[in-house]
Amino acid sequence: MATAAAARGSALARYEAVIGLEVHCQLKTRSKLFCGCANRFGDPPNTNVCPVCLALPGALPVLSRAAVTLSLRAALATECRVQERSVFERKNYFYPDLPKGYQISQFARPLATDGGVAIAAAGGGTRRVRLRRIHMEEDAGKLLHEGFAWSSEKSGVDFNRAGVPLIEIVSEPDLESAAEAHEYLQSLRALLVYAEVSDCNMEQGSLRCDANVSIRPKGSRELGTRTEIKNLNSFANVRRAIEHELQRQAALVDSGGRVVQQTLLWNADRGETAVMRSKEDAHDYRYFPEPDLPPLVVHEAWLEEVRRGLPELPAARRERFVAAYGLPEYDARVLTQEREVADYFESVVRAGGDAKAASNWVMTELLRKLKDDAPPLAQAPVPPDALAELIGLVKGGSLSGGTAKDVFETMWRTGEPARAIVAREGLSQVSDEAAIAAAVAEVIAASTQQLATYRNGKTSALGWFVGQVMRKMGGKANPQVVQRLLKQALDGK
Repeated sequence: MATAAAARGSALARYEAVIGLEVHCQLKTRSKLFCGCANRFGDPPNTNVCPVCLALPGALPVLSRAAVTLSLRAALATECRVQERSVFERKNYFYPDLPKGYQISQFARPLATDGGVAIAAAGGGTRRVRLRRIHMEEDAGKLLHEGFAWSSEKSGVDFNRAGVPLIEIVSEPDLESAAEAHEYLQSLRALLVYAEVSDCNMEQGSLRCDANVSIRPKGSRELGTRTEIKNLNSFANVRRAIEHELQRQAALVDSGGRVVQQTLLWNADRGETAVMRSKEDAHDYRYFPEPDLPPLVVHEAWLEEVRRGLPELPAARRERFVAAYGLPEYDARVLTQEREVADYFESVVRAGGDAKAASNWVMTELLRKLKDDAPPLAQAPVPPDALAELIGLVKGGSLSGGTAKDVFETMWRTGEPARAIVAREGLSQVSDEAAIAAAVAEVIAASTQQLATYRNGKTSALGWFVGQVMRKMGGKANPQVVQRLLKQALDGK
């Protein structure tokens, strides 16, 4: 198996990857795009429906201003050029979850064009992935294939999702590897969440990704035949699916075959793609202007109002964290990937926590606990001011770093403040030099052989002495003070 994988990797080394992503993002509105039905995940099937989203005769769509505003936020956050006049069109196709037999979308005249998303470059710094367009459209319903007594014989349709507002964000084919596609998707998600456009929850379907993948010989400028991979429901699967498809195409071309333009489905359990259908061109959808909706006109005053409402975005916040808090670039990037995490970090600093120490605690202990226990950060049992207090105890010498981690675990489990735990369990660190010096003298007096070893040049024995003094003081001595006093005593100073 390892040999086969190596062979595939070797084959791929002769080609360049050309990748573009089409990302569907569900807007965080209260109602649907063209009616007043609730835009809410998890409700019983077919409870958030009306004549408009069920396409009953005589029902007419009315465009949601809130959905347009969120779409404009996304366009500005990704540095797109917003079109003053865009047009809705009917995208015609038949599928059981599409009640009208067409989807209201935008094609010839989309809402926004020519944007970009900055991603981390392989050699350091950043590079810009171009966006071709952002357009608005309504979602279809959802087919249900299991969970019912009749599931073995037929499928059900839930129309709760029909008419939910979406934007589709189409990148140019600027991505050169599966890793870059993964990085781009994460960066795009961060922008959309910061701008409060969407919660971008891939598990619930509010962020969905299709990948267009092709290869070409290294140095060639001609694009190869592309395939489109659908059903990518996690960041990890985006990366895995693209890697698999690149290797498949390289092996196919090397064996004398040719890539066929197809739509593929990704099977995450089997780690492979399967053919869904031959790829149709856009003409097959028979787009034509939606007669029941006038053109969407976005005046500069509306655009300026949206622009003023945008928060500080990830790139600007990263730069500020480096400049204002003296954080390394790596720390700033990790902390700003999620807006809630960045907010939490800044709250710790505002509560008095040292910035670099706060960064270390958030990136290690806090994110680890969030991953293991999965509570929403807003409900974390250790609020920012409590973590700031713990950091202060360590910085002030009242608590050792190792003991502080144990205290954090207790804080997470019980919700108690650090000082209460330290007082109850007698965990305060001893920094009294007289007490530590007495312990140092006792350990040295009882360790003549180790003392001779140290003074004969084996200075690594210092660590053994530190361990003995810490053990003698029940692990509560300040290790920096212990090491300093030991070295003075051992060196005869």
